[in-house]
Amino acid sequence: MPPEIFTLAQTPITAHAFNADRQELAVSLNSNEVQLYSRKGQEWIPTETLSEHDKLITSIDWAPNSNRIVTASQDRNAYVWTETPDPETGKLIWKPTLVLLRINRAATHVRWSPLENKFAVASGARTIAVCSFDEESNWWVAKHLKKPIRSTVLSVDWHPNNVLLAAGSADMKARVFSGYIKEVDERPAPSVWGSKLPFNTICGEYSSPAGGWVHTVGFSPSGDVLAFASHDSSITIVYPGGPTVYTVRLPTLPLVTLSWTSEESIVAAGHDCRPLVYAGSEQGWQEVGTLDDASSSKASEGSRSGFGSSGGVGRLKAGAFATFRDADSRGQNTGSVSSDTKLNTIHQNTITSIRPYDIEGGYVARVSTSGVDGTLVIWDTNEVSALTARMGGVRI
Repeated sequence: MPPEIFTLAQTPITAHAFNADRQELAVSLNSNEVQLYSRKGQEWIPTETLSEHDKLITSIDWAPNSNRIVTASQDRNAYVWTETPDPETGKLIWKPTLVLLRINRAATHVRWSPLENKFAVASGARTIAVCSFDEESNWWVAKHLKKPIRSTVLSVDWHPNNVLLAAGSADMKARVFSGYIKEVDERPAPSVWGSKLPFNTICGEYSSPAGGWVHTVGFSPSGDVLAFASHDSSITIVYPGGPTVYTVRLPTLPLVTLSWTSEESIVAAGHDCRPLVYAGSEQGWQEVGTLDDASSSKASEGSRSGFGSSGGVGRLKAGAFATFRDADSRGQNTGSVSSDTKLNTIHQNTITSIRPYDIEGGYVARVSTSGVDGTLVIWDTNEVSALTARMGGVRI
């Protein structure tokens, strides 16, 4: 199935999230507002704007069961948005609920827990705020995970047991914490990450292979494996039971986002503008291809050229040099260099977010990506098995 391509804006998409049936979309278009869209056939139609934050919204997550949206921003705040009837008209409108984060730096990433009774907010304050609802005060309150974090936390991801929390940060570490809140959580069953899990227990700590910021982290569907990608152009897969750690080094620019599609496969993307596929097991991992077939992909009409790969930068330099040389020596303009600088990928700039889109039989059948080029793309991940088959299986 070919990818579905939607050019939503001419500005970067900093975050996106879908509702449960994937017919509604929440997007931050590099601003302090959330734009909601509704799908009509092959188009996304703007429906509502959520305005409460003062500065750039950095992350959005939409809870599928409770239908609540949580947003995090550089204004050091988070809001939980709930659809409630307007007292005057009876029409459903989105209303924000205050979150007491108690942080003094920007909020950078937010994710609901699997049971949707908590969410975690990463921040530049070397802190992760684990938030739960206080019914008596009618607001969300935070408990802080702090030690031993030494720098900005860039991403978080919840374990399926609703207690463990993975985090990647600019101190070049990926960690697994316990986010157990006695008043909220039931005691979790023992796992490969440990059995005694009071709040702020460090269940695992892993260094970036060559000292790069850890941009993104993610638990496998079972929760027994952790993956993280670093700014040193590497992706690392951790089996804590061994412990066994595999690192795949990239010949390309760094990855900044990833999503597990099964227990044996990951789709990851970043500054190279293509979703890359990794496959493996406890015997080893390797890259097996990309969802974006460069030989057949065509950039969407509305996309702008970008600087997402070394090839794009090279073409930009060559095209610009030829234009200025002709203008200087012959006093003529050979035309726009846009055709020389258009990347041979669907996304024309850095992919900043990958989200699971469609899950069939426990496997992620499709993923969505958004990026700096203002484009949203929905990819068929059934190509993953085909890519693995073309590679003759994963042999390390």
